[in-house]
Amino acid sequence: MIILLSPEQPVAHESAIVNTLLERGLSLFHIRKYQLTDVEMAAYVDAIDPDYRKQVVLHSHFHLANELGIGRLHVREEDRKQHKQQAFMTGFTLSTSVHTITTFNTLDALWDYAFLSPVFPSISKKGYGITHTVLHDLRLRRNPHVRLVGLGGIDEQNYGQVFTAGADAIALLGAIWNSPQPIQVFDTIHKNIHTEIHHEAK
Repeated sequence: MIILLSPEQPVAHESAIVNTLLERGLSLFHIRKYQLTDVEMAAYVDAIDPDYRKQVVLHSHFHLANELGIGRLHVREEDRKQHKQQAFMTGFTLSTSVHTITTFNTLDALWDYAFLSPVFPSISKKGYGITHTVLHDLRLRRNPHVRLVGLGGIDEQNYGQVFTAGADAIALLGAIWNSPQPIQVFDTIHKNIHTEIHHEAK
């Protein structure tokens, strides 16, 4: 499974890229646009093909979810610690973020999956993950209820290490939005993952 996070700042042809990647096999698209007004958020979501609405995840503007036909919400770590997810525990599929495997292991089955980061030094957030990454901590995973999604610095060269370390999925950000050829980057990773899965199944 490949998840894509939106860039926080606008990127040229952003909606067209998202629609193309969903068409080409992107599993889920996370919208991180905290600064948008309600009207702007509705317009952003409307630019995504309705056929893929079930694969869209909101990081904010939760009060618009039903109106926009979105059934997936992502609760940030600081919000989870304040139990803000309690208002959305029914009717939505929830995901969250953690930054240590110890915290991941304590998550209950309420969460469909959790981002664990940074597995590598960040591409989009310069300096993040330079002194500490969590890739080698994945072997300490003890939580059978929640899927683990590696996030941070993942690109077409290193994504395989994340699956080998024990992640269920990967999340992309800078590898896509900082690339002059985002669709080709996605295609390379997506194709290789499916080729490897096919070989393992033989």
